[in-house]
Amino acid sequence: MAQKTYVRKQYWNKMEMDWYERAYLFEVLRGLWITGKVFLKNLGTYMLGRKGAITTYYPEEKRIDYAPNNRGKHVLTQRPDGSPQCVACNMCATVCPAKVIEIDAGFDPDDPAHPKYPERFEIDYSRCIFCGLCVEACPEDAIRMAPEVPHLTSMDRGAMWIKKEELLTWNPQRDVAKPYPPKGQVAAAAPKGH
Repeated sequence: MAQKTYVRKQYWNKMEMDWYERAYLFEVLRGLWITGKVFLKNLGTYMLGRKGAITTYYPEEKRIDYAPNNRGKHVLTQRPDGSPQCVACNMCATVCPAKVIEIDAGFDPDDPAHPKYPERFEIDYSRCIFCGLCVEACPEDAIRMAPEVPHLTSMDRGAMWIKKEELLTWNPQRDVAKPYPPKGQVAAAAPKGH
């Protein structure tokens, strides 16, 4: 039996190139012209003492043209006693498109207002895409994204796993939208059983 030959599918929107586009030489020269023009413009502004499109040296200098809602490193907000505001509902981990958030829930029977808490909360920054969906999905205002991004890059992937302790302490925030009372106040205010 004869083997059927493969026929490549023809698409309705197939691009047609002219002879000079197929030669590529003119397109390469055009790309070099655009790149050289931008380079010489930036070099000229730098030599005249004006700040052109040059590198911002991040920790010492910060760009002023960042968007006000620029997303950077994650922060876990704290309750007044310093414990995380997170109730380990896993909504942030569920909505994360890159699946970089891992949470292990724990239970504290002594805290009736906040019995569930994260025993382990980790984010893998080697895969995070900084989309901010975790912040939007959180019903407790427990996770935020600060505009700063200190010490995120590393040559070791293991060092890019940020754990709960660092998320709570590197930029502590306690101004949550849904505050919970401290542990002792809830137990004292709860009515006694009959």
